[in-house]
Amino acid sequence: MINNTRKTRKIKNSIHNILFVKQALAVFIFMCCVFFLQISFVEKQTNTITESVLSDKPKKIIVDEPKKIVVNKSDDVPPVQSNRIEVNPILESQYLGDLSALSKRRYIRALVSYSRTGFFFDKNGRPRGMQVDLLTIYEEQLNKGKKKESDKIHIRYIPTTFDRLIPDLIEGKGDIVANLMTITPERKKKINFISGKRGSVQELIISHKSVKGIDSINDLSGQEIYVLKGSSYVEHLKVINQHLKKKKLAPIRIVEADSHLMTEEILELVNSGVVKLTVADSYIAKIWKNILPNINIHKSVAIKQGSNIGWAIRKKSPELQKSLNIFLKKVKKGTYLGNMLFKRYYKNNKWVKNPNTKKERKKFIAFIDLFEKYGQQYNFDALALAAQGYQESHLDHKKKSHRGAVGVMQLLPSTAADKHVKIKNINKVENNIHAGVKYLAFLRDRYFSDPAISKKDKMAFSWAAYNAGPAKVRKMRALAKKMNLDENVWFANVEVAAAKIIGRETVEYVSKIFKYYIAYSLVQKQLNEKKLN
Repeated sequence: MINNTRKTRKIKNSIHNILFVKQALAVFIFMCCVFFLQISFVEKQTNTITESVLSDKPKKIIVDEPKKIVVNKSDDVPPVQSNRIEVNPILESQYLGDLSALSKRRYIRALVSYSRTGFFFDKNGRPRGMQVDLLTIYEEQLNKGKKKESDKIHIRYIPTTFDRLIPDLIEGKGDIVANLMTITPERKKKINFISGKRGSVQELIISHKSVKGIDSINDLSGQEIYVLKGSSYVEHLKVINQHLKKKKLAPIRIVEADSHLMTEEILELVNSGVVKLTVADSYIAKIWKNILPNINIHKSVAIKQGSNIGWAIRKKSPELQKSLNIFLKKVKKGTYLGNMLFKRYYKNNKWVKNPNTKKERKKFIAFIDLFEKYGQQYNFDALALAAQGYQESHLDHKKKSHRGAVGVMQLLPSTAADKHVKIKNINKVENNIHAGVKYLAFLRDRYFSDPAISKKDKMAFSWAAYNAGPAKVRKMRALAKKMNLDENVWFANVEVAAAKIIGRETVEYVSKIFKYYIAYSLVQKQLNEKKLN
C-alpha cells in the first residue's frame, strides 16, 4: 500500500515537472518572439526615420490601393489605380524648381480642381478621376527601373478651386496644373501648356431639352448663359457679344457661376431645368450626356472652334515640359477618355431636381413665410433654409424616414426635445421648421462661431453637422488641417477631408443644398428684375 502511494507521488511529480518544463519552454519561445519583433520594429522605424531625415520630406498621407495598374474598357473593372496615391500631405514652403530639383525632393505637386470628371473621391473615400488615372501612369513611368523606395518620385495632389489653379502654380504652390484647361493666348503669356498634341476641343452650347431654336451663334442673342467662373468660356462669350453688336443684335447675358461650382455641376443644374443654357468642352459634354438625359449638345453652335486643351506648368521648366510631352504622346486617347467609367461611379447617384417647377414652387410659396420668420430670428438666409428643407424632404411635411426623422426638416423627436432645442410637437409644420432652424443655429453658434470662418462656410459646416453630426465634422476639420487644407473653409478644403473619412454622403448633402440655394436665388433674382421693369 505504501509502495503504491510512493509510486503515485513519483508519477505526479514527474507530470508536474513535465508541465513546468513545457510552460517554461512556451514562455521562453514567446519572449524570443517578442524580442525579435521589437528588434524588427525598431529597425523598421529607424530606417523610416533615417529615410525621412535624409529625404527632407514631410510625413505622407497614403491611401493603400491595389498595386496592379489596369486600363480596361470593361465597365466591371475600375480605372487605373495606384498603390501610393498621396492626397495633399503637409505642404512645405513655395517652391519653383524644375524636374531635376523635384526629383531630389522625390515628389511632384499636382494642383487639381475638385470635380466629378478630373478629380474626386468615390464612396469609399479613394481618389478617382481622369487626372488621377493619368498621373498614376506618369508616376510609374518616372519610377521605371527604380527598386528602392527612397529613389522613387511620388505625385502629391493639391486640391484647390478652379480660379486658383494658375495663380497657385505661378506662386510655386504646385508644379503641374493637372486639369485639362483650354489653351488661350492670355494664359500662354503666364504659363506653359502640355497638350501632347491631342487635337482640338470645341466649346459647345449645352441646353435643357426644353430649349428650342438654338441653331446658330445669332440665336444666342438676348439669352442668359450660366458659365464657369474665370473660365475661357467667359472670354469667348465676350467675343461673341462683339460679333452680335456688329450685327445690331442684343448681347448675351453672361452669368458667372459661384466659384464653388464646376462645369459638371452646372450641367447638373441644366439637366434639372434650373439653368437653361451653359457652355462645356465637347469631351466633358459627351461624357455627361450619357448620364444626364435632359441635356442637349448643340454641336453646330460652338463659341470656340479648335481649342487645344492641356495641363499647365510654370515657365522656365524645360525638363518637366519635355518629360510630360513625351509621356502624353505615349498615352492613347482612349486611356483617359474612352475608359472613364462614369456610369460605374454615378449609376446610383440621385441628381438634383428642379425646385422651381410649378408643382415645387407651390410648396415653396406655402412655406417661405416660415423660413423667413425663423431665418430672421436666428440670422439665416431664408432661401438657404428653404434649400435645406428641399434637400431633406422636398418640402413634404408628411415625409418620415426609417430612422424616425419627421417633417420638412427631417428632425428626430429626440433632437427636438434636447435642452438646446426644446420644441414640442414637431409633427406641426411650424414647430418642425422652428426646431430644425433652432438646431442648425445651435450647431453654428456652438461649433462654428470662429470669426475666421466666413458666413458662407459657417452655413456649409452647419449643414454638414446637421447631416453627419458635429463630432464627425470636428474630425473632418482636424484631418483637413493635417492635409494643409484650410480647416475654416468647407468647399475644396474640408469637403476633401470629409470625402476621405466618410465617403461622399455628407459632401453630396451640402453640395445639393448649395445648388438648391442657387436655384432659388436665380429665380428670386429674375422676379426682382421683373418688378424693376
